[in-house]
Amino acid sequence: MPEKLPSHFVELVQDALLKSYWRRKAFRNVLRRNGVSESFLNGWAEDESKRQLLDRLIPGLERAEKGHIVIKQLAVHLADQSTFPDLMGWPDEKEKLASARAAVAALKTYIERERSKAEVEAARLAIREEAARQRAEKVASQQDLARLQAKLIELHPQAGTQAGGYAFEKWFYDFVKFFDVDHRLPYKADERQIDGSVTIEGTTYLVELKFTTNQTSIGDIDSFLAKVNNKADNTMGLFVSMAGYSSVAISQASKPRTPLLLLDSAHIFLALQGVWELPELVSRVRQHASQTSEAYLPADRLSR
Repeated sequence: MPEKLPSHFVELVQDALLKSYWRRKAFRNVLRRNGVSESFLNGWAEDESKRQLLDRLIPGLERAEKGHIVIKQLAVHLADQSTFPDLMGWPDEKEKLASARAAVAALKTYIERERSKAEVEAARLAIREEAARQRAEKVASQQDLARLQAKLIELHPQAGTQAGGYAFEKWFYDFVKFFDVDHRLPYKADERQIDGSVTIEGTTYLVELKFTTNQTSIGDIDSFLAKVNNKADNTMGLFVSMAGYSSVAISQASKPRTPLLLLDSAHIFLALQGVWELPELVSRVRQHASQTSEAYLPADRLSR
């Protein structure tokens, strides 16, 4: 018979979890690291929110023989937080941090009042063991990013050549795979060459890649805009120009309800250095576009 946990305790765990982790990948990772099965997480649909996921997960854990252990371990992990790295860099960072700290404080007060020291220590031991595994994973992840960055730098002398363009195209989708982003490799549609697509938070972005020594021109923007406008209404375009864009090209892409987002090498290197996850970076630029009609947000303004 599964141990029945107090409903108030479970609600405090859910609240602290939702407010401490905003990015989908970070949210998924904390669940995985505290015992939620990979098979369950693989069923997380793109259009399903974090709260909706928990509405499926928590009742299942409460029914499972050992589900209460997962909930308790999550509770101790959340209560032991002193920093909130997943909340950094958002435009409303201060509000998110205040909300998370309040939720964690409420959970910590409950744990300290209601749970035995031995039980908490056992959960903390499990967390320490998991933390050691996480550190090993992080080192491996950093090494993968370093290899991607080294390969991109190695390709630089080929910029502006046909061979370089094809090599960058292959590199870009290795980069996309690292961030577990759904994608489609380059293809042709209506005799037009499409440099592939990526799907982020339910939106499909046609991709245009430029690995040249010259900035992308207004003509390139117009050509890509025609490709995007020829697709379904919810399709957008993600232009990646490693050499950047002319001012008139940016102006041409920046129209009311623009379907285009523009990234350059500075954005790509922020992701390679682990400062931003690729999906969150794209979402941040899209947020800026929806608020300002500007398709381009310079990398040094992402956190403002």
